[in-house]
Amino acid sequence: MGRLIRNDTMITSAQAATESGFTSSVIALHCSLSSGHQWSSLAQELTGKHQVITPDISGYGNNDVGRFLLPTTMAEEVDLLSDRVGEAIEPIHLVGHSYGGALAFKIATDSPLASRVRSLTLIEPVLPTILMESEPDRRLYEQFVGLAQAVCKDLWKGSSSEAIEKFLVFWQGSGPTEQLSSKALVRMIEHAEKLAYEFWAILGERNVTVAATAIRVPTLLVSGGLSPYFTQRVVGRLASTIPGAETKHLPAAGHMLPITHAAMINPDIARHIARADEFASLSLALEEFPTQTQASVKG
Repeated sequence: MGRLIRNDTMITSAQAATESGFTSSVIALHCSLSSGHQWSSLAQELTGKHQVITPDISGYGNNDVGRFLLPTTMAEEVDLLSDRVGEAIEPIHLVGHSYGGALAFKIATDSPLASRVRSLTLIEPVLPTILMESEPDRRLYEQFVGLAQAVCKDLWKGSSSEAIEKFLVFWQGSGPTEQLSSKALVRMIEHAEKLAYEFWAILGERNVTVAATAIRVPTLLVSGGLSPYFTQRVVGRLASTIPGAETKHLPAAGHMLPITHAAMINPDIARHIARADEFASLSLALEEFPTQTQASVKG
């Protein structure tokens, strides 16, 4: 579900955003073991166009809520995030990667912020329960449950390094083994405990297909050809379920494509957001035209 980049949070205040003339916000949610700094390249891509908010999800970066306050459901995760995005200028464009993608999906479909969402970009969101509905996909779901059990077992034994190793091997998919610095591994181990809470939260989500069917905002789904087949199938299921969803597949990219292939995917995200704004503007403009009945009355 990700890797730690470094502690950082980039939030443009509502006052500064308003003074800059922004009329919408982009909220980008990072993957597991990462931080808001993951989106620094995307933030640069969108500079001057939108208020950009890249908060640290609970347990990471500058959002250390303490182990006794870590969320065990996606709804609780959204609640912990609400205060940090409360200053966002409406409407909101949501971008989420991996666990952050699952969180973005939850916000867009089942949260007080849902009515404020104008577009949705999901990069390999971790929504395993959507794979429970068919036998072939259910095997992938059970594979993911096995990963969760193995990682959590190591964490409960105090073997954080073994837990991280299993976690990284899974998300490596068919891509090359990434050589991480000892400093990066230490950071991951320090944050490893949060993984147990995240597994619990995402495996507790139900009715994902029903929620996806009800999405009515422009949605971009992104996947990588070297990513675990598990996440590619999640994206495939969402693509066949979300009305009008657009897909972008990068054959040579792995699960960490928002970082490794930022130069390729960021322009697509920016275009998707721009089109959603344009479509909304046209829709509002059409509402100003009188209906045939209204025109007849005036005549």
